[in-house]
Amino acid sequence: MLLDTWLLYLVACIGLSLSPGPNGLLALTHGALHGSRKTLFTIAGGATGFILIIALCLFGIGALLKSSVIWLTVLKWVGGAYLVWLGIQLWRSPPINGDVDVTASRASGWHLYRQGTLSSITNPKVLLFFSAFLPQFIDPQRSLILQFFVLAGTFVAIECMVEGLLANMANRIRHWLKRVGRGFNRTCGGIFVAIGAALPLRA
Repeated sequence: MLLDTWLLYLVACIGLSLSPGPNGLLALTHGALHGSRKTLFTIAGGATGFILIIALCLFGIGALLKSSVIWLTVLKWVGGAYLVWLGIQLWRSPPINGDVDVTASRASGWHLYRQGTLSSITNPKVLLFFSAFLPQFIDPQRSLILQFFVLAGTFVAIECMVEGLLANMANRIRHWLKRVGRGFNRTCGGIFVAIGAALPLRA
């Protein structure tokens, strides 16, 4: 990939990672509930999901979904339903105290990893972005496998850094979160529910 092409892709990836989204919010919430170190499982799960999405888009599945109203509608409703469910779970979570919550800290790494993965692969925003955007950076004359590693590696590295920063910030402000109590959980849960409800209604 030419350097100027990669730099343009890099800027686009930074913009997508910094925009509010389910995975960033999940990393922030898990950072407060479980601590920044354990949230690495969540971030790793999200990275896995993003790699799978980029692979699917690169091999043409994204084009199929864009051309099929039925499949796109199914994806939106499934993704929306999962985010609503996740929001309800966050809403019902016990208040965050000054230390890592005892109940929350019992969550297994696999459970956090699975939540991060599902949050990314059920987000139509990411799928549509890569389906529409990746073809502009693909050179059919070059190795598709090598381009996959460059494109996927660039985005995942940026996304992991952003989510890690969010998780670390949440961990540092835990004492402030102790004062706001259950309101923080309900705010994050409400945002997830709103995102999940809005996804199927978008054109």
